[in-house]
Amino acid sequence: MELRQLYYFVKVAKKEHVTQAAEELHVAQSAVSRQIHQLEEELGVKLFVQKGRNLQLTPVGQLFLKRAEVILADLERAVIEIHEFLDPEKGEIRLGFPHSLGISLIPQVVASFRKLHPNVKFRFKQGMYPSLIRDMMKGEIDLAFISPFPDEHEFVCGEVLLTEELYAILPPGHRLSERESIKLKELEDETFVMFSEGYSLRPIVWEACQEAGFTPRIGFEGEETDTIRGLVAAGMGVSLLPEMALHYTGPLHPAKVKVTDPVVTRTIGLIRRSNEKLPLVAKVFHSFLLRYFQDRIM
Repeated sequence: MELRQLYYFVKVAKKEHVTQAAEELHVAQSAVSRQIHQLEEELGVKLFVQKGRNLQLTPVGQLFLKRAEVILADLERAVIEIHEFLDPEKGEIRLGFPHSLGISLIPQVVASFRKLHPNVKFRFKQGMYPSLIRDMMKGEIDLAFISPFPDEHEFVCGEVLLTEELYAILPPGHRLSERESIKLKELEDETFVMFSEGYSLRPIVWEACQEAGFTPRIGFEGEETDTIRGLVAAGMGVSLLPEMALHYTGPLHPAKVKVTDPVVTRTIGLIRRSNEKLPLVAKVFHSFLLRYFQDRIM
């Protein structure tokens, strides 16, 4: 069994299509097909079945994929560790984070870190809460910013970095837009622009509205803070967003108003795999982040 066969197999499994996998691998389609066929012959099983124009993993193929991903992730970490051993200042940090933190927080902390360690490289991966946890467990990332912070988890651990307040955002000229603060109950009759299912901010907003005594009426849903903010600014409804998601210089601006009764917050944490040492360069970055946010709190 060759390492190349595992790379090709995982890529085909992800794309569910030989041609698309070959394009990403920058090799001929026939080469990918040949390697998959040889791998199946060696294992004595069918890893894929044809489903329309796509390929679908067989049950044994799904089992093999889990193991292959672990093997490739371990190999990748081994290569990183060797490079770090030769020169820790030229290592690579694999960092995950949700989209809402990519607007300002991630650029700020990375820029600050690179002033001290200019040769360190970063590989970023954005995702929702479940996918960040999954990528961490699979070894595809070493550290991840996450919100909300998981209080207890069998496979990941970490620290809360900060607690951030959410603000009501309203269309310009809204009847409450000039207020210094509002009670959440005052938005009971409004149409809400909410994050889609699976995004961590959605249950935070939903539960806050429930605590305030009403169920939000959802008019529109979005998957990015830019979309939520833009729809509100265009008069499509109201929403709640964390302050760091409101740094925007475009032509449409929603009004930002403090929310009381209840005060709505989210926790932002930094996670890593439990019972596993961080790569050296990731450990340096981890220590930097703890100091960085401690200084902000103080």
